[in-house]
Amino acid sequence: MTTDEIQDEPAAVTKQGSPTPAETTRRPGAAAGRTGGRTGGRTGGRTGGRTGGRSGRAAEGGVLNVFSHGILVVWALMVGVPLLWVLWSAFKDSNGILTDPWGLPTVLHWENWSNAWDDANMGQYFVNTAIVVGGSVVGTMVLGSMAAYVLARFTFPGNRFIYYLFVAGMSFPVFMLVIPLFFVLRDFPGSSLLATYHGLILVYIAYSLPFTVFFMTAFFRTLPASVAEAAMIDGASHTRTFFQVMLPMAKPGLISIGIFNFLGQWNQYLLPMVLNQQEDKYVLTQGLAMIALQQGYENDWGALMAGMMIAMLPVLVVYSIFQRQVQSGLTAGALK
Repeated sequence: MTTDEIQDEPAAVTKQGSPTPAETTRRPGAAAGRTGGRTGGRTGGRTGGRTGGRSGRAAEGGVLNVFSHGILVVWALMVGVPLLWVLWSAFKDSNGILTDPWGLPTVLHWENWSNAWDDANMGQYFVNTAIVVGGSVVGTMVLGSMAAYVLARFTFPGNRFIYYLFVAGMSFPVFMLVIPLFFVLRDFPGSSLLATYHGLILVYIAYSLPFTVFFMTAFFRTLPASVAEAAMIDGASHTRTFFQVMLPMAKPGLISIGIFNFLGQWNQYLLPMVLNQQEDKYVLTQGLAMIALQQGYENDWGALMAGMMIAMLPVLVVYSIFQRQVQSGLTAGALK
């Protein structure tokens, strides 16, 4: 092989096995094009998928939002319309209520309210209810919060058993307890507790304690234990730690369960009807039932509507004042 042939061989190899400079220049562009196409396709597919998913979720959320708002509107009408009807009927006379029940009053009959308060003894029934419910709510909150704090913060034999006994108390319908309660109060050692304020207060406390302990136990478990430990290190006793440290921290839960107890005890009808049969100690629910029975003879429907408003106003006022505290108390355990 001559020297010229040896010099020409690398050139042949270059032509056959390696890309030429022009091909080397073209291929990066083609590779960039392929890479850009793939990247654009993937990015477009992902963006389109995400956009479609978001649009689908937004549409689904819009449907649920419309449905939930519709349910709320229907519920508001079911609650608000009867309330407004009782309100404007309380200012109409009996003839106006019977002939035009849905019409607004043309003349405001304020005497309906005075008749209900004085003649129908709604004033006395209101005072009786305030005494019984006030005492029972305070007793329920004090005893229930103390029991809940012990069950939530201390470990001792029988802790869970006692807790589940309170929980089981919520499962018993009040109809099963009426007859035993009647005999317990009638045969109470010393003197009968039937038709007495303190007898009815004790029954209301026992009736409301299970749910109060159940609710407050869960709430006390959400409070930081380090605060109570710091108070104990500073020399505070268990009693002082509870009343001055832990109880103020549980204020949202106390207000929430206090409102629930107030509503349930204010509207209680079966227990006072069986256990409180003395007319001068009737509560509002008993007084309204007696007024309703008397309408067949006296035909004073305006006074009945005014009496119903007198019974409902304290509940509406209390809930309207403390509604924010009720909501914060119900969500406090989930937010901690």
